[in-house]
Amino acid sequence: MTLDFRDYLRVLSRRWFVIALVTVLGTAAGVLASVLATPEYRATATLFVSLQDGEDTSQLYQGNSFTQARVQSYAEVATSPEVTGPVVESLRLDLTPAELARRISAEAPLNTVLVRLTVTDSRADQAALMSNAVADQFAEVITELERPEKEKPSSPVRLTVTEPAAVPAAPASPNTMLNATLALAVSLLLGMGLGVALETLDTSVRDSKALTECLASAGGPAVLSSIVTDPRASRHPVSLRDDTHSPRAEGFRKLRVNLQFAEVDQRPKVIAVTSPLPREGKSSVSVNLAATLAEEGAKVCLIDCDLRRPSVAKALGLVRDAGLTTALVGRAEPRDLLQSAGAFSVLTSGMIPPDPTRLLGSTQFGSLVRALAEEFDHVVVDTPPVLPFADTPAMAPAIDGYLLVVRAGRTSRSQVVDALRVLERVNVPVLGAVLNAAPARGEADGYGYGYNYRAEEPTGAARLTALVPSRLAAVVPNRGRGSESNGTLVSAKTRS
Repeated sequence: MTLDFRDYLRVLSRRWFVIALVTVLGTAAGVLASVLATPEYRATATLFVSLQDGEDTSQLYQGNSFTQARVQSYAEVATSPEVTGPVVESLRLDLTPAELARRISAEAPLNTVLVRLTVTDSRADQAALMSNAVADQFAEVITELERPEKEKPSSPVRLTVTEPAAVPAAPASPNTMLNATLALAVSLLLGMGLGVALETLDTSVRDSKALTECLASAGGPAVLSSIVTDPRASRHPVSLRDDTHSPRAEGFRKLRVNLQFAEVDQRPKVIAVTSPLPREGKSSVSVNLAATLAEEGAKVCLIDCDLRRPSVAKALGLVRDAGLTTALVGRAEPRDLLQSAGAFSVLTSGMIPPDPTRLLGSTQFGSLVRALAEEFDHVVVDTPPVLPFADTPAMAPAIDGYLLVVRAGRTSRSQVVDALRVLERVNVPVLGAVLNAAPARGEADGYGYGYNYRAEEPTGAARLTALVPSRLAAVVPNRGRGSESNGTLVSAKTRS
């Protein structure tokens, strides 16, 4: 998976929480480490190296060149045991000579005759004390090293402390501001890298473009619609009632229109809505598809055939115990078990049977669906998920076409392909796919405009006429009563 610049921008927008979390945690860790770290103070003493001999200008020049050449070697002596040992003894430090040597740094700038000795310690006064002691001992050691054994009683080299170490006023480390800035930069880069890695490894279908590419590669159907995510969907299961011009409602209208062109030669009457796995929104799509088909004035029946985890009755506030299974075992006629959900009728699941696959694959189920198909213009069937159960393929003889629901950000590409392969084996056409819970901004912006259009509200008599269309009133005469009393059994004869 290769990413271009726009893909990286989408990664930042989709994975912003991960990036922000890593950045905040990394920065906080850097600041916390600085606060908890032991402060270290640095004290520096400066020594000047000179030759004691030299009577004329020529000798002074040669001596200066000699000193500059030798001073580089002097810096290495500062951490030797000859320097650190006596300092430890004289100051009675709780350190070994080797430990003191690790706290000393010596610097001899090029083209100078200066040596700077820096000592680091957790106490400011102790750092200055040790730095001056090291400088004094260092000068003695160098003088002794340069002393001729027999020729002269004194050394030609002299080291003078020109700038004794002062007690530092502030610690040299930690630098909280610098550490926080570095932690911010590093954690931000790590967060962005993690976001890109998660996006690259993520095989889920993120948007309609990704779903279209997945279906095309598998030789599958087209994407008929994208249903944008809406936090109010759980409280308002029928989007057309909540906000007739909401993006979610418009998505279902688009699905209704595109279904008309899915099978032009033989338009499907019995449409089964399924999904690869549970919790992908197939029941919500089934309910809203039924409501959208009924919006045109058609007679629509919704059957809850998910005998594993039925949810239609609960979503619409209907009675679940008397429904599909009640009719299949012969305890009541299907038309006597229909309930009104306002503009469409619902046959709930009924009691959950021990073997749903056998029941949904029976001839009784096929006869029931065909009988309802003769009574209604459209029959929408909410089925169990395809991959975990065999229920959906078992009911194939009674189905005209399948509608596959894919949840954005959850369903993987392999699961979509596997579900298509299962449905293809039953020789029933897959009419198309629906991307559920699609990102609202991404899907709207993909067309270059958002869902901002609202029809003008009618007033007076025009508003009353719009609320009760004559065609819809003729087809569903008890719509008002049914919408006010969900859970009441309504027969097909009453509705026809």
